[in-house]
Amino acid sequence: MHPSPVDEEFTSFVAAHSMALLRYAHLLTGCPADAEELLQDTLERVYLSWDRVVRAGMPVAYTRSALARNHISRWRRLTRRRATEERTSSDRSLGRGEGFSTAPEERDAMWRLLATLPPRQRVVLVLRFYEDLPEKDIADALGVSVGTVKSQLSRGLSTLRTRHALAERPLQEELR
Repeated sequence: MHPSPVDEEFTSFVAAHSMALLRYAHLLTGCPADAEELLQDTLERVYLSWDRVVRAGMPVAYTRSALARNHISRWRRLTRRRATEERTSSDRSLGRGEGFSTAPEERDAMWRLLATLPPRQRVVLVLRFYEDLPEKDIADALGVSVGTVKSQLSRGLSTLRTRHALAERPLQEELR
């Protein structure tokens, strides 16, 4: 039995874009295993709507939006579950990403700082600074207002600046 043209087209899409989408998912989740799971789940959903996705155009952009929405939905479910179970959340350390041009020490420090942000702030920062999307496109992708995007960007950047300054202070004192 031969694969359908839709199957072949989707398979080609996945082959061409899976590594970039996986890096993006890793930036959203902060964990390689979670990123793989998120991408697999999202690709399954995209496949089910593939005809509509292709007709609408820009399947990569659609898939990135689907990844972001799926990540937020998963985060909300997890948050609700944790709240009902009254568990404390634990920080996850981030693995090393591939394809980044910064020094490993700087990249690792940024991963650790990004991991401390709430998921929505982290998603907004990734979409803005990694994907280089304008605020309007981020708002559309996440289904929120532009004002929400701006406030999440502002809060996220402020938190990163503060935490970065606090992390640098012991190093500066040690050098004295």
